[in-house]
Amino acid sequence: MSDTIFIGGGGEDYGAPQDLLLRYGNRHGLIAGATGTGKTVTLQIMAEGFSAAGVPVFLSDVKGDLSGLGAAGSAAHKLHDAFAKRAATIGLDLTYQAFPVTFWDMFGAQGHPIRTTVAEMGPLLLSRLLELTEAQEGVLNIAFRLADEQGLALLDLKDLQALLVWLGQNAGTLTLQYGNVSAASIGTIQRRLLVLENQGAAQFFGEPAVDLADLMLCDDQGRGRINILAADQLMQSPRLYATFLLWLLSELFESLPEVGDPDKPKLVFFFDEAHLLFDDAPKALVDKVEQVARLIRSKGVGVFFITQNPADVPDDILGQLGNRVQHALRAFTAKDQKDLARAAQNYRPNPRFDTETAIKEVGTGEALTSFLQAKGVPGVVERTLIRPPSSQLGPLTADQRRALIDASPLAGKYDTLVDRDSAHENLTRRAAEAARAAQEAERIEAADKSRADAPASRRYTGSNSRARKETSIGAEIGKVVIKELKGTTGKRIVRGILGSLFKAR
Repeated sequence: MSDTIFIGGGGEDYGAPQDLLLRYGNRHGLIAGATGTGKTVTLQIMAEGFSAAGVPVFLSDVKGDLSGLGAAGSAAHKLHDAFAKRAATIGLDLTYQAFPVTFWDMFGAQGHPIRTTVAEMGPLLLSRLLELTEAQEGVLNIAFRLADEQGLALLDLKDLQALLVWLGQNAGTLTLQYGNVSAASIGTIQRRLLVLENQGAAQFFGEPAVDLADLMLCDDQGRGRINILAADQLMQSPRLYATFLLWLLSELFESLPEVGDPDKPKLVFFFDEAHLLFDDAPKALVDKVEQVARLIRSKGVGVFFITQNPADVPDDILGQLGNRVQHALRAFTAKDQKDLARAAQNYRPNPRFDTETAIKEVGTGEALTSFLQAKGVPGVVERTLIRPPSSQLGPLTADQRRALIDASPLAGKYDTLVDRDSAHENLTRRAAEAARAAQEAERIEAADKSRADAPASRRYTGSNSRARKETSIGAEIGKVVIKELKGTTGKRIVRGILGSLFKAR
């Protein structure tokens, strides 16, 4: 098996053949370029190369085109002649083949459902998803803290909504210990959760949650499976899309063991439309992405960001992307020209041409490439013809996709949503118990009042002084209990019964 992935080459007008060294596949990378310049094909041929080398891949299919990885290309395709000519130019023996794919879909329509729990998402990413202020994020952190301390499982949105209701009901008691819990903040969070639910995110939170091991499978030939997330519908909620991919990247970082510098990556992760991750992102979130990008390579995971302009990626993260493919950029405005010049400065110069000029001139299917060489040194930038794909260019039919989903080794594993006992059910039971306790207190009060109002001849039917004494004592105790229940102390007791997280039953 080769230790490189062939990316492309060229004839007299191009540089030497360009290969991505597998041992540096976990050093991350960038695929950039304007719309229609060939980024999707570059992503496709890289996914093919990693799969053939036995490396599982995870990518998002934003436009619906990448499902074609699951079918072999064809000589009948309208671009076959152009592909054959390009293959001859770069010295490639073009053969068509399909690759093992696993389809995923947050909404469960175009692939296996992919889910996580609210607890696994965590307050930081959930706050980002809900676009919360610092004060609102603080309230959400209090909710997660209470759930952890009291063993309340936060699995789906209704669990979090139930916990927030309880938090609002007990805000006065909690404020002294945890800080201010305002009704306005809770109301805002609840409204944002409702919007998220209307966008379909309720299907994303729940169980069974995805097992990360299922994203790192190989087929019986040793080829890495290519996990394809259907993102065409998901892109209608761009913040949900970006937050989900960041969550998945964070989970891989936290769950996988250290492997140092492996001969090839354990998994390669392609983050398409990467600008959505950084648009209006708070510094805390950008810092988290930087940390994950810096450290996850030691877990054997390579991350490739795909975006229109390298300027979309913060400098601290851009500096960690050693393998780069730059398709054409357009420079129509002063800002565009500045971004283009900045993009050119990110490459090791080639004395044969001006990098900035070349970025504007490369055509569709061409790119400027620079991959890490021996000892991790960036290669000199080269003008490169990108190799044609071996798999089908363009989407599968609905029937083809369904056949692959049904034949998947994960078929049936995630199809049925499981709603086990969690925070919502726990708090609902406590509320029911509180209601029964309140009814019993009212019954005692009514019975005691009835005895107190009854004529003496009816109140005592016997001459047993002990019985009369016990009845009298019981009545007096009942009066005290009812009085306390009506007072401030009683209200606090009932409020505690209505869902106190501090009293184990």
